[in-house]
Amino acid sequence: MAQVVLENIYKSFPLRPGEQEKEANTAAENVLPAADRPSSSSVLRRINLTVEDGEFMVLVGPSGCGKSTLLRSIAGLEVLTAGNIWVGDRLLNDLPPKDRNIAMVFQNYALYPHLTVYDNLAFGLRRSEREKEEGRRKKEEGRRKKEEGKGKKKEGIRGKIQGEEGSIQNGEKIRIKVEEAINYLASSYFKNPLTYPWFEDFLGGATRKLTPGLRYLSEREKAVGERVLKVAELLQIESLLNRLPKQLSGGQKQRVALGRAMARNPEVFLMDEPLSNLDAKLRAETRSQIVQLQRQLGTTTIYVTHDQTEAMTMGDRIAIMNRGQLQQVARPLELYNKPANLFVAEFIGSPPMNFLLVEFSAPLLISHPQFRFTLPDIWAKSLQQYDGRGLILGIRPEHLSINPPATKNLSVQVEIVEALGHETYLGVCLTDAPAVRMQVRVPPERSIRVGEELWLAIAHDKIHLFDPDTELAIFPR
Repeated sequence: MAQVVLENIYKSFPLRPGEQEKEANTAAENVLPAADRPSSSSVLRRINLTVEDGEFMVLVGPSGCGKSTLLRSIAGLEVLTAGNIWVGDRLLNDLPPKDRNIAMVFQNYALYPHLTVYDNLAFGLRRSEREKEEGRRKKEEGRRKKEEGKGKKKEGIRGKIQGEEGSIQNGEKIRIKVEEAINYLASSYFKNPLTYPWFEDFLGGATRKLTPGLRYLSEREKAVGERVLKVAELLQIESLLNRLPKQLSGGQKQRVALGRAMARNPEVFLMDEPLSNLDAKLRAETRSQIVQLQRQLGTTTIYVTHDQTEAMTMGDRIAIMNRGQLQQVARPLELYNKPANLFVAEFIGSPPMNFLLVEFSAPLLISHPQFRFTLPDIWAKSLQQYDGRGLILGIRPEHLSINPPATKNLSVQVEIVEALGHETYLGVCLTDAPAVRMQVRVPPERSIRVGEELWLAIAHDKIHLFDPDTELAIFPR
């Protein structure tokens, strides 16, 4: 478990020959500095993000915004164009994926089809334990060779001093030592430190499918087994350990993929849209299981999704991306109530926020061809510079209500009725401007027909205003 820090991350791919002319035209028309110009090859730009130790961070955005590329860059599966990735006090830029102590759960599960659930969970553990033993063995072998080298150097000096008189006697001693070595290898070949680990692996693999009493388990395999059983119990998949992936449902496969990542006990979990292949009910169940497991383990987690409902319900914080750049990083309710710009306001929320072009007149008057009303006093300072200018007004579907006709209300006609039982969504268009469409959430008790004309009141304390040029949000002061 550790903090993850992304410093000024850039990622771009080389342009194909056919794209060179298009790229040249784009650069010529762009007035931004060269380093900041968006291009067809640029995937990530100026990504600066800190994920705290033990935090569940969700990366969310539309398809093609660069969120999966960023995740793969952290895992080491993509090479950065520029920037640094830190996990704790370690710089990961030049480390291969296997040395980063990061576990990744892929969208397609990536289970080994010929291995049982137990062996899928144990695969990474066996490899890491073998690498640890190999490292210890090589270190010990290097130390032994170094000592032998010193001994041979001393023997060489001593031999020169003794001269030719002792050469025959030394030759006899060497022959005896060689015979002793051959006899030792012949009598206990499999106990040789160079070959014994491979012999253990062979014996363990050959007896793995036998009944428990006949299986051979090395100390390493016993440790792996304990870890696998602990993870299986945590995920409630103990009864699936002897099955193959083809015998599992989608939700079971997802839990096995999670278990394989958990078994390694990494510093960071990376999850790339792991629930996208599940049906709606199973997705909701697995979503809550992942959150509970992450809180139980306390492992730093970065989760990628394009589903804003998943992002709102799972993340401690949410990082919204668009066109390779971060738009806003905040807690779920802060994103919902105080979006930083027009894109965030439209992306977060289901159904999305409604937008209308309005005119502002000092001190606090908002005008539209179909309505006009006065803003609360808290907007006065923020809107001084916008006197006589246009603004974008945003209002969420739940902040519109059916009211009697009035100057401050909108006249609309119902085009779609979506009755969900606990609530009803309406698709409406403005009476005098049918091309302007909006969505409204109303109580389920209200019976509404397609084609019916309604008057909608706007909750003045719930509106959002945006600069039409920069698309940045304007907040009351």
